[in-house]
Amino acid sequence: MKARLWIIPLLLVWSLVAHAGQADLPALAIASLIDPAKLATLGKRGANPRVQKCVYWLATARRDGQDPAKVMDKALASAKVAGGLAVKLTKDALLRNLDIADKLGALDEAGLAEMRRGRAATVQRGPYKGDQLSVDHIIPRAVVPELDNVIANLELMPLRMNEQKNAKIGQRQRALAVKLREAGLLTGKRQL
Repeated sequence: MKARLWIIPLLLVWSLVAHAGQADLPALAIASLIDPAKLATLGKRGANPRVQKCVYWLATARRDGQDPAKVMDKALASAKVAGGLAVKLTKDALLRNLDIADKLGALDEAGLAEMRRGRAATVQRGPYKGDQLSVDHIIPRAVVPELDNVIANLELMPLRMNEQKNAKIGQRQRALAVKLREAGLLTGKRQL
């Protein structure tokens, strides 16, 4: 019996290591999804499913008692997103998307299962109930294709609302363009 007592401390250490790894899993998963080098290689709308997956990981972390803002801080540091403003814009966008999905009731079990795979959850609350939760380009892709896979330019919204938006440019889009230029995420000189 005494000969086997050594296994108890070993199991405790293994348990602590495994648990610590699980706590970092959402940040590591998000870091991989928002890595600028990977985003640069994606085709048209390639980042859209990544936004869905990021929201899944943020919701999962929150459910497990983690602060989504702190998870984003770890993810951004790990992904090596350059520049303070680029970090802030990316963090704010993903936390806003978590809030949007939550308010629309898309973070139920079925919605999370879809988002984990990068698919659209179903809106469960509000006037767009039953719609798919789509990814919108705040500054339309048709206007500035360079921003197609920039996380800070992507926002969740019900599909019908997204379809009605078209390629309209307003004050919100102009203000975001200024911030994206300052952050180095928009290089084009075209005025909106």
